Amino acid sequence: MDLSEYSITKLATVTGVDMKTVAEVTLYTVPAGKTFHPFAICVRNNSASLAGGTDYDFGAASGAATWRQTVDLSTMTVTTGERWIFAEHNVTYTPIPAGTAFVIKPSTGSTLACTAVLDVFGYLV
Repeated sequence: MDLSEYSITKLATVTGVDMKTVAEVTLYTVPAGKTFHPFAICVRNNSASLAGGTDYDFGAASGAATWRQTVDLSTMTVTTGERWIFAEHNVTYTPIPAGTAFVIKPSTGSTLACTAVLDVFGYLV
């Protein structure tokens, strides 16, 4: 029995995620034959203040499907905290299909050069 198919679980931890540069960073690639249903992202251990980071987008690579868009992390100015981003209530999301990269794209990233650790939570069907 694969826990990721029977519960919401941590599917990936990605270190050194660039929180300033406007470029997609793959957080998780959906295995063949599965569909990914994202539930939460934990942003932690940022190397600098995320001030200025007002628009982070999460979803399938190249915008094929979206999850959470325009996430504002600009008040995450301490490097010892963590921020949880959850699926919103009463919102319909498109599941992420097999073989697709689930990414973060800092559309308006932090003012300072900054990296962070991101944990990806969800389940597979």
